[in-house]
Amino acid sequence: MRRRRLLSALVGLFIMVAPPALGQTGAPPGAPGINPGYLPADKQGFGTARPIDSPVWFTLGRGGMTETFYPDLSTPASRRLDFVVTDGETFVQRLSDVRVRTEQDRLSYRQIANGRGWTATITYVTDPARASVMIDFELRSHRPLHSYVLYEPTLSAKGVDDQGKSVADALAASDGTAASALVAQPSFSATSTGYLGTSDGWTDLSRNRGLTSLYPQAGPGNLGQTGKLTVDGVRDRNAVLILSYGDNEQNALTAARASAQQRFADVRRSYVQGWNEYLRGLKTPASARRAIYETSLLVLAASEDKRNRGAFIASPSEPWAFGTNQELSPTPGPYHLVWPRDLYQIATALIAAGDMAGANRTVDHLIGVQQPDGHFPQNNTVSGRPYWTSIQLDESALPIVLAWQLDRRDTKTVAMVRRAADFIIGYEQDGFSAPWSQQERWENQSGYSPGTIAATIAGLVCAADMVERSGDAATAQRYRSIADDWAARVESWTVTTNGPHSSQPYYLRLTKDGQPNQGTAYNPGDNYPGTVDQRTQVDPSFLELVRLGVKSPQDATIRNTIAVVDRVLGENTSTGQFWHRFTNDGYGERTDGGPWDIGGARTYGRLWPIFAGERGEYELLAGKAHAAKARLHAMAATANDGMMLPEQVWDREAPSGKRPGTPTTSATPLVWAHAQYVRLAWSIDAGKPVEQPGIVADRYLK
Repeated sequence: MRRRRLLSALVGLFIMVAPPALGQTGAPPGAPGINPGYLPADKQGFGTARPIDSPVWFTLGRGGMTETFYPDLSTPASRRLDFVVTDGETFVQRLSDVRVRTEQDRLSYRQIANGRGWTATITYVTDPARASVMIDFELRSHRPLHSYVLYEPTLSAKGVDDQGKSVADALAASDGTAASALVAQPSFSATSTGYLGTSDGWTDLSRNRGLTSLYPQAGPGNLGQTGKLTVDGVRDRNAVLILSYGDNEQNALTAARASAQQRFADVRRSYVQGWNEYLRGLKTPASARRAIYETSLLVLAASEDKRNRGAFIASPSEPWAFGTNQELSPTPGPYHLVWPRDLYQIATALIAAGDMAGANRTVDHLIGVQQPDGHFPQNNTVSGRPYWTSIQLDESALPIVLAWQLDRRDTKTVAMVRRAADFIIGYEQDGFSAPWSQQERWENQSGYSPGTIAATIAGLVCAADMVERSGDAATAQRYRSIADDWAARVESWTVTTNGPHSSQPYYLRLTKDGQPNQGTAYNPGDNYPGTVDQRTQVDPSFLELVRLGVKSPQDATIRNTIAVVDRVLGENTSTGQFWHRFTNDGYGERTDGGPWDIGGARTYGRLWPIFAGERGEYELLAGKAHAAKARLHAMAATANDGMMLPEQVWDREAPSGKRPGTPTTSATPLVWAHAQYVRLAWSIDAGKPVEQPGIVADRYLK
């Protein structure tokens, strides 16, 4: 009798939480659907398998999977994949709506979410043998619930032209160039494809606590695809989701079904083993936090495109307006691109860690994208197509320094170096000549920048050595002569003696005209409302002069500028001391934490962890090893749960609820930040900056 009553109670419970009846319907309304843009850039995770046979990458947000990339790292292929849990009556919650904790092991991630009476554990990897993201979903609750998966494709980096449909127990999408397939094990019990904001599954679920309409196909448009899982949290607690990509629907479905034949545990084991094998071939410094250091190395390696070797992107994220403003950032966004400056940072970190093959591939990529006149694109897609086209002389000089550091002597490399050096020397624009640059390190101002000038001097000295070894002594002498002239004149172009920040000389961010004692006015950009006197503008980039071997760390002007920069740009936080990029920087959030956009409300650049790394390299040269170690610790302290290092952290003007020294919604992971962490760790072990070209320091410091 007791067993009969219990069975009756359970049947009643299932009836109570049953969702509304599913109705087969025709074409979904609301075409083409809204375009919400990409999700916030503060990623908690970034992963891919090590083998090149798996050309797919995923990112994780604070709850659930955000952008995936296929077939390369310049091409977002989805906007999000989220899970929904509901009791069918009183609540409906997405993973992204509840508190989520992220754990990371060799770029395999586990997210633990706690909702209303339920806990979900979701583990993410990619199949090392194919373009499939595999997701293990486990739900535990005290009573039976209903669970769903939501998927938003953006194939070929745009969603408005996607077609989607149910194919047996799979959800397929395509746009004529690429395709995706989403399957589950056990299979979906129901599927639907609609238009975002009107007929997609989340719109239905959020209103009705269940799927009331099933649409077999939709498109073209911005699609939302939904699959109902058999997981109830009590009797059935586990499902595996497979999201696969291909160049057409059939190939995507084939990949998904092939991945589905494997045990998730076996795939994860192979995934982790691939990254363990990579790390075993490299070195580990004594000074670093092992977990952050190894994660940083893996982030660097994962940032390399698999079809275009040597092409490492800046970040697998799209911060602020770059992810939502289609006019500003059509496709792809600038962080999904290769920047010669960032590539230099990445490659020097790889050299320090012992991945010489990876570093050499970056030079091969640079040779392939060098322009006919000798300069390198401001940035380019991983396939080599230039994206933004402004001239930044440091981006033409740093590839030379990198080639020298790798001791590249092959004919192609020497020819690349010669073309780049000749371009730098002959550069003229707007009535100015080199080392004046159309843009400096931070991309939005022309002028004479001490950081850019340091790079060009180092580039010419390294180029001289390389061409001389190839047998051209006359050209080598010309390069050295120009470098010496610029080294002698850098202060006259960029050091003010009558600026407002000190009675002693100090370096400026830049001068528009090479007249540092003139109050030349300019607008610094990024929503700053007026103009500034160039003598008021400082920037930590002047330390490139020391780190690249042009100036002594004991130089009086260098030391005075450090004091000025610390006072004007530095802040102490609970995680360490960090700095703003430059005076009046507007590249950051609004006062309320809202996103940066062009021409919108006033925005404020926050603090950058990379400057802690650069300061630490300077301090090693100044004989302050203990201080350098503190900088390394500060950088590590900015990592989030997934051990991703951010572009920026909050400053003392952080909005309510945000703590200074913790990550903002800026680009995360910033690959440059991970590279800087790796390089500083090795520099501490070496007792000096490992990236400093000895031939430059020998020329100017001895």
